[in-house]
Amino acid sequence: MFPEGMDMNELLQQAQSMQAQLQQAQEDLANTVFNGTAGGDLVQATVTGAGELVGLTIKPDAVDVDDLESLSDLIVAAVRDANTQAANQAQTMMPDLGGLGL
Repeated sequence: MFPEGMDMNELLQQAQSMQAQLQQAQEDLANTVFNGTAGGDLVQATVTGAGELVGLTIKPDAVDVDDLESLSDLIVAAVRDANTQAANQAQTMMPDLGGLGL
């Protein structure tokens, strides 16, 4: 069932080690905050690596009561920017699964 020379105990140890590394990376990511901006910093959003929006700053220049749709677009763009940064960081933090030899 296993390729010749593959030690089942070694494989299990590697899997447990990888699981611990993944869990640590997920915890580290969840405790990291990412700041996204839009409109030349008119809107700034802060999200955690877990995707929770924890802060939103809107400069007065971004508010035009006759054009609230643009403000909404800036907020969405800032949150997306922060989430993109978090996703990029997640990719770099996750351990390489190639070491398992699968």
